[in-house]
Amino acid sequence: MRLDKFLAVTATATRSEAGRAVRAGQVLVGGVPAKRADMQIDPTRDAVSYRGEPVLYREHYYILLNKPTGYVSATEDGREPTVLTLLPPKYTVLGLFPCGRLDKNTEGLMLLTDDGDTAHRLLSPRRHVEKRYRFTVKFPLTEEECARFREGLTLEDGYETKPADIVLDAAGKSGVITLVEGKYHQIKRMMQALHNQITSLERISFGPLTLPADLPRGAWRALTKEEETALLEAAK
Repeated sequence: MRLDKFLAVTATATRSEAGRAVRAGQVLVGGVPAKRADMQIDPTRDAVSYRGEPVLYREHYYILLNKPTGYVSATEDGREPTVLTLLPPKYTVLGLFPCGRLDKNTEGLMLLTDDGDTAHRLLSPRRHVEKRYRFTVKFPLTEEECARFREGLTLEDGYETKPADIVLDAAGKSGVITLVEGKYHQIKRMMQALHNQITSLERISFGPLTLPADLPRGAWRALTKEEETALLEAAK
């Protein structure tokens, strides 16, 4: 692999930044300053450092994002900003995509990755990976309505949802919903089947991942090693 490509796919630097760093003697390969940005390296064996920091090659990337409202869950969109625009430009070359979707006005935990196989398994209906959401609704929910929600509802288009857990707060207008599937606008449509309306929705967990309390809206970070291990285990 070319050195400048290696620095790009590790989200270390763009190719132009890599070229300038090489010319300035700021990129070392095996402890020796690289002479050319297009030199060939073995990403799994050669020790590379960039401006004094070691650069580690990763087969796949897993990014945890606290999605704000106003962003669409897509890699590109001609009219609206996408969740990928919340990341630094050097991450655009990694081929990241949202693992599942959140509506434009839904907030909370979103996983971005370039690992298509793992994403496919996590989203497969057969695996029943749980997704938890904090919600508020326009009208208080009754226990009878919650019982119907837990049994599964028939939506307007005739689709019968799988049973979904719901836990209400004291006032009956907010709480936590747990789904094991992710149909289009599912929670909003389930509430519509109860003649109610979602007024706010935030995803707080996805499988083994939980939205960190200290991660501001619009911010992101890479998964910890423990989180990544748990995520891959959930996808097995």
